[in-house]
Amino acid sequence: MAKQLKQVFLSASIPLVERHPSYYETADVIAIRDCVSSLAKIILPKFRLVWGGHPSITPLISSVLESLEVDIEEHVYLYQSEHFRKIFPVENEKFSESLIVTDDIGSRDESLALMREKMIVNNDFIAGIFVGGMEGVEDEFELFTQSHPEAMVLPMASTGAAALGIYEEGDFDVSLKDDYAYIALFYKLFKEIL
Repeated sequence: MAKQLKQVFLSASIPLVERHPSYYETADVIAIRDCVSSLAKIILPKFRLVWGGHPSITPLISSVLESLEVDIEEHVYLYQSEHFRKIFPVENEKFSESLIVTDDIGSRDESLALMREKMIVNNDFIAGIFVGGMEGVEDEFELFTQSHPEAMVLPMASTGAAALGIYEEGDFDVSLKDDYAYIALFYKLFKEIL
């Protein structure tokens, strides 16, 4: 049985051009990729990283895991909805022991809501990181802040897209918008818990 690690939630995606232009037009794809990879490098050795398996993000985390010596089953919870099984990224196979697939309950929106409920509400977190993204990142931010009011919340505005919108509507440290040295930034932000 895996020991109880403190958990960090990641909500992230690379916006799609066919979705609302406000996400795509402000997204910094290189920053999104670098931010997710940097976060994984900092978090995975000491904590459990929990995320919903967006096909643009899971391959990044899989790549970082190849360079780390961690027990994937212990350090990762990857959530997916059965509704999207046909488009699961091949990298999901690496997470077979820590992949949590929630039921397809009909519509896309209902299935996503169920997955998010199980992923966010039914877990304890010390922090939530929000990177790039579209409507889903905004929805997950709302659910996360309602469910975990004491957790650290970091909308990485430098990655643009939904994270930038969340940042602009709150009162957050300016480094989340201006600092692209993500490894050093995460060490600074997590210094209390690392």
